[in-house]
Amino acid sequence: MGRGRAKAKQTKVARELKYSSHNTDFDALQRELSGDSDGPRRSDERYDEPSDDEYDDYRR
Repeated sequence: MGRGRAKAKQTKVARELKYSSHNTDFDALQRELSGDSDGPRRSDERYDEPSDDEYDDYRR
């Protein structure tokens, strides 16, 4: 019975996403998708070290 309010909110958000105009930086998107290493490294640097894996203790 409580689905009506949640569905209305999802519909509202979907409508806003569909009809609103967003300023997209296509150059930044292209750099991200092409894998250029011009920018600073993100949080995936921590995966370079196998001992840094936060789930390492659970695998043993």
